[in-house]
Amino acid sequence: MQRQRGFGYLILIFALAVMGLVLAGFGQSWKISSQREKETELLAIGQQFSAAMTSYQRVTPAGQPNTPASLDELLEDKRFPFTVRHLRRLYRDPMTGQPNWQVDVLDGRIVSISSRSEREALRQPKALPRFVSIASKAEVIRYRDWLFVKQATPPTASNTEP
Repeated sequence: MQRQRGFGYLILIFALAVMGLVLAGFGQSWKISSQREKETELLAIGQQFSAAMTSYQRVTPAGQPNTPASLDELLEDKRFPFTVRHLRRLYRDPMTGQPNWQVDVLDGRIVSISSRSEREALRQPKALPRFVSIASKAEVIRYRDWLFVKQATPPTASNTEP
């Protein structure tokens, strides 16, 4: 009976090691799942920004710039005698948790909006919607490289060639 001492202790250590490996795998899986959810939320918010910039362009009065100078102009367009809202609210960036977006400006006007996150993106550029442009040709694409741009508006009957 004395020879079997410590055998139960070895089984307990082995069981704890196996549980640790299983929990580590579960934690990694949860981390990837959480990042995918945030990525999906980022794309939904990016679609809102894209639609807002497209709306801003579509209702622009003749002779005025057709892109906003700031995100505030998407929230409340003061070019009209009544309030026009292209964007419901300024969303927080799901990747950083802050409402501070990177805004790319050309000649004082917004060209694109992107996250400030340095995390590596899970989705490949080919799997992204049309309203997302990629800023980098690097092998590793980060969320800051996803540029949300206005959607190309289809030509109307008044501006097409016969």
